Amino acid sequence: MDLTIWHVLIVFLLGAILAGAVVGWFAYRRGRQERDIGEERIHKELQLQREAIAKEKAEGVAAIQQERLALNEHEIQQHEKLEAEWSRLNQESARQNQSLRDRSRSQDHKQEALDKREQELTQRTEKLDAREEDLASHKERQNQELERLAELTREQARREVVARAEAEARQEVARTIRDIEAQSQEMAEQRAREIITLAMERVAHDSVPDQAASSVSLPSDDMKARIIGRMGRNIRSLEMALGVDIIVDDTPGAIVISCFDPIRREIARLALANLVQDGRIHPARIENEVKTAEREVDRIILDSAQKAMLEVGIPGLHRELQVLLGRLNYRTSYSQNQLYHAIETAHLSAMIAEELHGDVQTARIGGLLHDIGKAVSHEVEGPHAIVGAAIARRYGINEKIANCIEAHHHEVEMASMEAVIVATADAVSGARPGARRISVERYYERIKELEDVARGYDAVKESYALQAGRELRVLVQPKDIDDKGCVELGRDIAEQIHDTLQYPGQIKVTVIRETRYVAVAS
Repeated sequence: MDLTIWHVLIVFLLGAILAGAVVGWFAYRRGRQERDIGEERIHKELQLQREAIAKEKAEGVAAIQQERLALNEHEIQQHEKLEAEWSRLNQESARQNQSLRDRSRSQDHKQEALDKREQELTQRTEKLDAREEDLASHKERQNQELERLAELTREQARREVVARAEAEARQEVARTIRDIEAQSQEMAEQRAREIITLAMERVAHDSVPDQAASSVSLPSDDMKARIIGRMGRNIRSLEMALGVDIIVDDTPGAIVISCFDPIRREIARLALANLVQDGRIHPARIENEVKTAEREVDRIILDSAQKAMLEVGIPGLHRELQVLLGRLNYRTSYSQNQLYHAIETAHLSAMIAEELHGDVQTARIGGLLHDIGKAVSHEVEGPHAIVGAAIARRYGINEKIANCIEAHHHEVEMASMEAVIVATADAVSGARPGARRISVERYYERIKELEDVARGYDAVKESYALQAGRELRVLVQPKDIDDKGCVELGRDIAEQIHDTLQYPGQIKVTVIRETRYVAVAS
């Protein structure tokens, strides 16, 4: 019994061991399969990660290559743009060099013409000298012949021969002078016309009408009563603070400010406009608005001067000179705004100085400041040119520019070519079409003065001013003057016009001597 139990136990144990071994073998095999599956999954995941990394790396390399290509293309485009700009600059430089060479050749041709003209004048002088020698020899022969034939004394013969030779020589000299003057005048007029025309066609400004009054619009006529105030206290405060006349009754819907000082008139206009817009009008408010308007006008004056300096190309003038220059914006002369006139004169002076190889900067500054004295003409006695030069010297302007300012109306002697250029540019700016409006009465006075100059000579029968005073035609009595005398008369009239009259540009004097012979056949 005991043996059978042991046998059963042993068999049971062996079965259990065998079952455990089978279960362990299956568990081991399943675990290995799971491990293989896991390893395979891990390997696949690693493979996928490697492929993703490789793909990202390839995409990054492609992106880098694309960026490099884009950068290379941008560099190529920039290089092409630089090459195009370089080519354009080379073409522009070549064009400018060609223009300079053409201008140099033109100047050379003009110089050759002048040299040729000088050579011709020298030859004519030599011919005149030779003719004088011939006249001397001829005079000696005439003396001998007269003494032999007429039995005259030597002194009598000498006087007769000298008178005859002098008359012939005077006629020849007058004819030669007339030819030389005509040729020289033609060349000078042509060159001057080229320079002035070139400058005028490059510069032009509008004219501004003269005004002695300004107006301020009102939202309603009730505002007039508020401006007048109780017992007229507001309008009295305005007139005392501003120094202007205020007219509130004549113009419906507006008030009129009358004053011949344009700066005070502008201050009054701004102050009144602000008061009308605000609506609060009383003496204290009026004083504040007047001060505000004064500061605003001072700012506008300085801005106007700085814009003018920037347009002309003049750096850093003294601040006081800038203020005076800006005040010219409120001054007009014959409907021409004086600041615009100063800018135009500066441009013209610089252009003419460049053509004549003068000091361009001196001419430019002199042209801009030539009328600076007009900004204080009502405060300082004396001609505005002299006053302006004194002001310029006070604020550091050199003597050469100061002479351009004080000499532009010929009140002092011109000390340089630039002074002549500034005076010429000033006359051109005032005389160009559309620059100024001259009254009919002043035009008639100028024409009459011009004609009266010629009528003052005994041999003159009549004189007429033509082409708006650009030409003076003089008719003479043929019995009272000969052809040689006409040459001298024309020169004398031109000199008197130059010395006694103020005029822009040139005046051509034409002397006409006409002799008529009438015969009647019956």
